[in-house]
Amino acid sequence: MPAREIVSIHLGQAGVQIGNACWELFCLEHGIEPDGSIRAQSETSTDSGPNSVNAFFDETASDKYVPRCIFLDLEPSVIDEIRAGDYGSMYHPEQLVSGKEDAANNFARGHYTIGKSVIDTVLQRIRWA
Repeated sequence: MPAREIVSIHLGQAGVQIGNACWELFCLEHGIEPDGSIRAQSETSTDSGPNSVNAFFDETASDKYVPRCIFLDLEPSVIDEIRAGDYGSMYHPEQLVSGKEDAANNFARGHYTIGKSVIDTVLQRIRWA
């Protein structure tokens, strides 16, 4: 198995929304459809090398490409928007981590109580990615 090159971690509402937009652009640049399948080589708009896709994506056994990233937000609605969006089927379900409630713009609450409940899950997913 080749070495993994890049793992993107997107945190919080802004990070998750910007990250989702970036992955849509990565897919367009590398000729990957919203379901993770790759377009025919003649249809791709850029001439990227054959291994450039592997810097950002993992290829599955069914010839689908999955982004190498983690999305985390303590409030579930932002992550649910990605799951329901056009590119939602491309992500592995374990890459989309959400809490049950947000920290309400309170650092201590996010760090010591609500965030503490998801940190082990997030670290495990980062190691897996």
